[in-house]
Amino acid sequence: MLQGLSVDSSGPSFTPLVVVELVSDAKEETIGWLLNKIRDQQHDGGAELLVEQLGPGVGAQEKENPNLFLVGATWQRLLSGAEDVGLFKESTDGSMRAFTCANKHNFKDFGGDGDGFLSMAECQYIIKHELDTLRAKDETHVPGYKQAKLYPGKSIIRRLLSKRILIQIFPLHDKEELKRLSFSWYKKVKLSLQPLDDIRHYYGEGQALYFGFLEYFTFALVPMALFGVPYYLFDWEDYDKYVVFAVFNLIWCTVILELWKRCSASLAYRWGTLSRKKAFEEPRPGFHGVLGFNPVTGREEPLYPNIKRQLRIYLVSLPFVLLCLYLSFCVMMVYFLMEGWALSVYDQEPTFWTGVLLFIPSIIYAVVIEAMNLIYRYAAEFLTEWENHRLESSYQNHLVLKVLVVSVNYYFNFLQNISLATLLITSQILNQFMEAFLPYWLQRRRNKKMIRKVQKRRILEDKELPLAEQVRLEADMSTYLGTFDDYLELFLLFGYVSLFSCVYPLAAVLVVLNNVTEVYSDAFKMCHVFKRPFSDPAANIGVWQLAFEAMSVIAVVTNFALIGLSPQVKTYFSDSETHLILWTVAAEHGLMAFKFILTFLIPDIPKHIQIKLARLEFESLEALKKKVKTLTVFSL
Repeated sequence: MLQGLSVDSSGPSFTPLVVVELVSDAKEETIGWLLNKIRDQQHDGGAELLVEQLGPGVGAQEKENPNLFLVGATWQRLLSGAEDVGLFKESTDGSMRAFTCANKHNFKDFGGDGDGFLSMAECQYIIKHELDTLRAKDETHVPGYKQAKLYPGKSIIRRLLSKRILIQIFPLHDKEELKRLSFSWYKKVKLSLQPLDDIRHYYGEGQALYFGFLEYFTFALVPMALFGVPYYLFDWEDYDKYVVFAVFNLIWCTVILELWKRCSASLAYRWGTLSRKKAFEEPRPGFHGVLGFNPVTGREEPLYPNIKRQLRIYLVSLPFVLLCLYLSFCVMMVYFLMEGWALSVYDQEPTFWTGVLLFIPSIIYAVVIEAMNLIYRYAAEFLTEWENHRLESSYQNHLVLKVLVVSVNYYFNFLQNISLATLLITSQILNQFMEAFLPYWLQRRRNKKMIRKVQKRRILEDKELPLAEQVRLEADMSTYLGTFDDYLELFLLFGYVSLFSCVYPLAAVLVVLNNVTEVYSDAFKMCHVFKRPFSDPAANIGVWQLAFEAMSVIAVVTNFALIGLSPQVKTYFSDSETHLILWTVAAEHGLMAFKFILTFLIPDIPKHIQIKLARLEFESLEALKKKVKTLTVFSL
């Protein structure tokens, strides 16, 4: 847990786990009402948590926000919360089971009063869950804010967020544990695997699964890289080798994605999320509509006609996406003109500088595409928000779809070796700079400013910030927005390899090198650039698995189209183009069928895990039968 960060209040001291920040001019009655809700007993509609206001920092200034509150909980409350959220833990027989307070001593590592049984990430997730489930009872509005309407059953935290009364809720870092994780994760150069269990322990399952997939993808690229190097170095015009490489590429795409499902299932079972029931999804904070009754929960909540949402999607969002595709096509045409001009200059006067000029169009194009993608990303987020999706999962799915559709502009012009290599390298350098180095430099400036302020007061020894300053420093850090951008980058890299390895066999080599640096830069930014994110109890990589599988299907069509267009293949069908087309389509359909057969033959979940899950389900049914029999006997 947090070392030395206990808070002494009028009641018992507690370890602060989560920070709640309200706007600096929040009304006193609003603050008092919210704190009472957090402290009240559960049977009175409260969260039954511990909360105290953060004291002023060193050399406190008027511009500092006084409305920062530290939230914690007793161990007994955390254990009951673990049962409420359906947390799975390892039992003494080695299986993963849903934790219950009644059977707490049947779980491995549970001793005494349970101190240390839950990880800090799990404790913070439990507190976040309890805060999110705070609901209005008979209040009609937030005290002090008549425009912030409430109704029975409405989530209080979501209403405060949507009305911008609540700025943020974030979990605190544990500096000592973070130092240990940083050292084993990225501070030493090593050939060993990432400490996925430690990452999961500190950041949660969702983050650990991303880094597990990044590691898996990197190792899966090694055979493709080793296969591609000799193809690049030796005679590349040989037709037989071309076809063999394409077939190997397509089989590789299918096998690695199916094996990842098995690897993901093994990790999720070990971490207790594979068989964990997903919580009922609440409406998003930004969702709005006419107040009505939810037929599932029976509670009052905003309702929005689905027909209106569909009209917004098909009459506004879809045309916008198509317009962006057209603009990206126009930019690509300009790039081709620039590249043609550079080639003509080089042909007229082949010198060192005209040779360098050949790379300039690709570099400019890569920079322009990155800028366009950044603008498009903001526009896609705005449109998806405007579509007014009720659930966060639906919002994410539509956002992913918009971004993936337009991301095809990355792949339009990768039919020349120089273009692909230059664009790959340029985009990788830009991504590393924008993702890690620039945010780190900005955060480092903020850190130095805070340390200097504390040193002036002569209370800083061994460069450890006091609690108040550490909390304010973390509050000002950038918010980690999830793994969306990280998975999108891997998706684009997977597209480079699966679609165009036949054209440029060294694509896999470049992606391996990128992924090795990506592991270190992503680990670095998680530890030093962003606020600590709340744990996400994920069982897989979600919609991104479907996105990667869709790309592997597109890769079958693209690779056989490239084979059909190659001069070597055309010489075999010089008499009839119809025969060439028929042969290409037949071969593509045959390999597509083989791909789906492979998908069917490779189980998604390893056999031993299937057996354990079936045994757990059987025992649950038997326990339910016994309970029903007992209740029947008592009723008689």
